[in-house]
Amino acid sequence: MESRIITPGPYRATKLWNEVTKYFRAGMPLKRHRLHFKTYGNCFTASEAVDWLHHLLKNNSNFGAEVTRQQSVQLLRKFLKNHVIEDIKGRWGAEDLDDNNNLYRFPSSSPVKAVPSRQPLWKRSSLENVFKERDNIFKLASFSRKVPRKRASSDNKDEQENEACEMDEDLESGTDGPKELTTKDIEEIWGRITLTHLQKILALPSLDEVLNPAQINPGHIMYNMTHTSKHGVVVLEDKTDDLPHWVLSAMKCLANWPRNNDLSQPTYPGFERDVFRTVADYFLSLAEPLLTYEYYELFVNILGLLQPHLERVAIEALQLCCLLLPPHNRRKLQLLMRMISRMSQNVDMPRLHDAMGTRSLMIQTFSRCVLCCSEEVDLDELLATRLVSFLLDHHQDVLQVPCYLQTAVQDHIQYLQRAHAKAPDAAPSYYFCKQISRQEFEAQRFATSQAAIEELLESIVRDRRLSAKDKKKKLKQFQKEYPEIYHSRFPTTESEAKLFGDKPTIKQPMLVLKKPKFRGLRH
Repeated sequence: MESRIITPGPYRATKLWNEVTKYFRAGMPLKRHRLHFKTYGNCFTASEAVDWLHHLLKNNSNFGAEVTRQQSVQLLRKFLKNHVIEDIKGRWGAEDLDDNNNLYRFPSSSPVKAVPSRQPLWKRSSLENVFKERDNIFKLASFSRKVPRKRASSDNKDEQENEACEMDEDLESGTDGPKELTTKDIEEIWGRITLTHLQKILALPSLDEVLNPAQINPGHIMYNMTHTSKHGVVVLEDKTDDLPHWVLSAMKCLANWPRNNDLSQPTYPGFERDVFRTVADYFLSLAEPLLTYEYYELFVNILGLLQPHLERVAIEALQLCCLLLPPHNRRKLQLLMRMISRMSQNVDMPRLHDAMGTRSLMIQTFSRCVLCCSEEVDLDELLATRLVSFLLDHHQDVLQVPCYLQTAVQDHIQYLQRAHAKAPDAAPSYYFCKQISRQEFEAQRFATSQAAIEELLESIVRDRRLSAKDKKKKLKQFQKEYPEIYHSRFPTTESEAKLFGDKPTIKQPMLVLKKPKFRGLRH
C-alpha cells in the first residue's frame, strides 16, 4: 500500500500512529484459522501480522528500510495494548504478543488517537512571562521578518493584522543613539538568522508550533559555529561535560580497528565486543538523549523531509537544528556518528552480534541514545531508527558548519557596524514594533505607493537616454495608467509641451539631391 507523507507540523508522531493503524486495518489479510479443533473466521496469526506489518513499515517512506522484524513485533504489542487488535477471545490491554501462531483479530472499531487541539504549554502562557524567564530569548516576531508581532492586550484584530514593524530587534541603549554590538547582540543575530532559515525550510507559518522558544539559547548556536576543530568537531572550553577519557579511548579503538593507538592489541577472543559494550553502556546511561527532550518534536518533524527528492532540504534542516544543541551534546553526537560510520564501513571489524550485521547493530543500539521523548510515544523507536539511519549516511554534511549561514551572519554584522561607523549619532538602526491603527496603516501605504509612482514618472522625465519619441510613448502610457498623478505633474498642455520645447514638432523636409542623368552623346 502506497504511503502518504506526513508533512511537518505539530503532533506529527500522533498523525503517523493513526496513519499506520489505518493502513494495517485496511490491508492486513484476514483468513479462516483452526485452533484447538475450532475454526475462527476473519482473523490472523501473530506471525502473519508481523510479516505484513514489517513489509509495510520497510516500504513506508516515513520509516524506511532499516526497520527490523523485532521492531514490528514491538509495534504489534502496542497495537494490542491500545486495542487496535485483540486476541481471538477478545482480550487486549497487555503487551504479551509474540512472533507465533496465536490468533488475533480486529475489534469492531479501531481507536484513533485524537490529535490534541490544545496549544503546547509554552504557547498558552503569555509572551511576557516567557521572556521574563529567559532574558536572552529573541521575540517570536524574529522567526520571520514578515510576521508582525501582536500584543496580547489588543482587542482589535484588524489593528493587530496591520501592525507596522520596521525591524525585529532593538539594539538601542537609551536615547543617545546606537551602541556598539555586544556579544549578546551578536548571539541574537546568530539565533534570529538561523531560525528564519529553518522556518523557511520547514515551510511552517511559525516555528512555535514545533519548538518552545523559551528553550532556544542563541549562545549555543554561536558557539557551535565558531568553536570547532579542523575536522569540524566542537571544541569545549569547559571539559566538565566532555566524554570521559576512557570512553574516548574505547571509541577511538573501535573507529580505527584493528589499528589501535590508546589500547593494546586484544589478548582474548571477544575483546572488541567488550569494548563496544563499554561505549554502548555509557551512551545508554545518559540522562537524556543527545538531541535533548526539548527538541524531540522539532526533529520528528524533520523526518517528514527524509524523502529521496528532498534529501538536500532535509540535510540543511538538520544542519540548523543540530546547531541548537548544547555544545557538549553536539560534540558527543559528532564523535558517536563518526565512530559508528567507520565501524559500519570497516570490513575488518569482527562480527559483534550473532544475528545482526554491524550497521543494523549500530542503529538499533544507539537510536534511543540520539532521539527519544520524555514521555512514552508508541512510534518512538521507529522514528529514532529512521533518523539515525539517515545521520549514519549523511553525518558529514549534517554536522558540518553551514557556510551560507556563517556568511549571512557576518554580512549582517558588518552592515550594522558600517552603519554605526558612518553615523554614530544618528537614529538607531533597530526599533521596537509599534502598533498603529488600520486607518494610519492604509494612509501610510497609500502615501508610500503614491511617492513610488511619482518617482517613476520623474525617472521617465529625467531619462536622457530616451529619444523624444520613446519618451512621449512612455508618458502617454503612464498618463493612461495614472491620470491623476500625470495631471498633477503636467497640469496644462503648455507644461507638457515645455518638456519638448527644444525639439521641433514638425520635421523639416530634407534636401534630396538627385544625381543628374547623363545621356549618351550617341544614340
